[in-house]
Amino acid sequence: MDPEEFRRAGHAVVDWIADYWSTLDARPVTSQDPPGTVAAALPAGPPTAGEPIEAVLADLDSVVTPGLTHWQHPGFFAYFPANTSGPSVLGDLVSSGLGVQGMLWATGPACTELETRMLDWLAGLLDLPERFHSSGRGGGVIQDSASSAALVATLTALHRASGGRWRGVGVDRRYRAYTSTQGHSSIEKAARIAGLGDEGVRPIEVDPETQAMRPAALRAAIEADLAAGEVPAIVVATIGTTSTSAVDPLREIGAICAEYGVWLHVDAAYAGAAAVCPELRWSHAGLEYADSYCFDPHKWLLTGFDCDAFWVADAAELVEALTVLPEYLRNAATESGAVIDYRDWQVPLGRRFRALKLWFVLRWYGVEGLRAHIRSGVALAARFADRIRADDRFELTAPHPFSLVCFRLRAGDEPSAALLERVNATGRVYLTHTRVGGRYTLRLAVGSPQTRDEHVDEAWELLRTTADGLLPEDDRPTR
Repeated sequence: MDPEEFRRAGHAVVDWIADYWSTLDARPVTSQDPPGTVAAALPAGPPTAGEPIEAVLADLDSVVTPGLTHWQHPGFFAYFPANTSGPSVLGDLVSSGLGVQGMLWATGPACTELETRMLDWLAGLLDLPERFHSSGRGGGVIQDSASSAALVATLTALHRASGGRWRGVGVDRRYRAYTSTQGHSSIEKAARIAGLGDEGVRPIEVDPETQAMRPAALRAAIEADLAAGEVPAIVVATIGTTSTSAVDPLREIGAICAEYGVWLHVDAAYAGAAAVCPELRWSHAGLEYADSYCFDPHKWLLTGFDCDAFWVADAAELVEALTVLPEYLRNAATESGAVIDYRDWQVPLGRRFRALKLWFVLRWYGVEGLRAHIRSGVALAARFADRIRADDRFELTAPHPFSLVCFRLRAGDEPSAALLERVNATGRVYLTHTRVGGRYTLRLAVGSPQTRDEHVDEAWELLRTTADGLLPEDDRPTR
C-alpha cells in the first residue's frame, strides 16, 4: 500500500466510521446472534491474493458489526463507559501512522516529552496535589489500564516496605494489601501477580449506607497484622467503586497510612474524570496523602481505550523498583540522567505513542468542553434517578454522586433479575447488575457523548412498562 493507495483507503475507512457513528441509534446495542456466528462466517484461512479495501469494509458491515456490543451506542448503560471521540480516533490514527516505539527517551524524544506534558496538563485540570507534577519529585505516565496501575503501585509499595530487598530477593516476608470489600478485582489480581496470593489481601468492611471503606476497620486490620508479625505494604482506596461509585474517605484513610508508613494508592479509574469540574472535586479531598493515583481518560473523558493516567509522588521509588538496564538499551541520554525513560515506569518494555490521542482530545474539547461532557452525564443520571424515586415499585440502592444510578424493584431479587433480562433483550438498551448489601441491583451508567435526554427517557419507559408485565396488579401504581 503506497501513500496514494493509503490515502484512498483511508478516506473510505474514515467515511465508514462516520457512517457507523451516525447510524448507531438505529442498531441494537448488543448482538442478537448466537455464539459462533461470526466465526462461522469467516473463512478458514487468509486469502491467497490481496483484496481491495471495499471487500474488507463490506465484511465489516455484514459479518463484524452485527456481532458487536456497541459501546458507543447512546443506549449503552452497562459497566462503566469506555467511550471514544473523533479527536481521539484521529490521534490514534496519527500514532499508528508514525509507528513510534517510545520505550526510551532516545527512541522517541517527542513521544516521551509530550506524554510528560499531557500528564501535567491533566494534573492541573483535575487540580491534583503539586507532588504529582513533573516539576517536583513526582510525575505521571500513561498505563494501559487501572489494573496495570494497581500492579505497578503494588510492586513499588513492596519495594518500599521491604527496604529495597524485594527487588533482589523477592517476597521474603508476609506482606499485606488492604482495600474495601467494594475494591476492584484488579487489586486482588495485582496481589496474586506480585506473589502475595489471595490471603495477602485484607478486605475492609464498608459503611452499609455509603458503601465506602470504614477507616476504623482499616486501622484494626493493620494493627492485627502488625501484632501477628506481618508487614502492611499498601492500601488501595477508591474514588468511584465499580458496583455503586462509592467514594472512600481519603483524608481519614490517608492519615492512617501516614501513621503506619503504608503506601496509599488511590484508584479513581471511573470517577476521577469528574474532578475536571470544580464542584465535583470534593471526592478528592485528602488526596495529598496519596503515594500514587490513577484515573482512566478512556472511561469518561472521551479518550479511546487504552489510556490510564497514573501518577506517583516520588518517581525515584518507582524507577528503582522496576528498572532493568541491559547493555543493548544503554544510551547517552539515559546515562546523562536528564531524561525520563518510561520503560522504567511500567511492566512491559515497549510502549505506544498514546499521548497523541490525549493531546488531540484536550486540544479539541478544551477545559470547558470536557466539563460540559461530565456535567451532562451527571445531569442525565440525576434525571433517571428522579424517575426511580417517583415510582413506588422501584428504589434506589446507593447514592449517585456521578453518572451511575443503582436501583432495584422492591419486589425482590427474582423480579429485578427478570426485569434486567427482558429490558436488555429488546436491544434498545444495555444495563448490567451488581449486588448491594446482598440484594440484586441494576446499574445504569451514563457516559456516551451521544446519549441525550430522550435515550435516558427511553430506558426508563422500557423499565417501567416491562415492570408492568412482571408485577401483580396490586403492585402497580395508579396513574
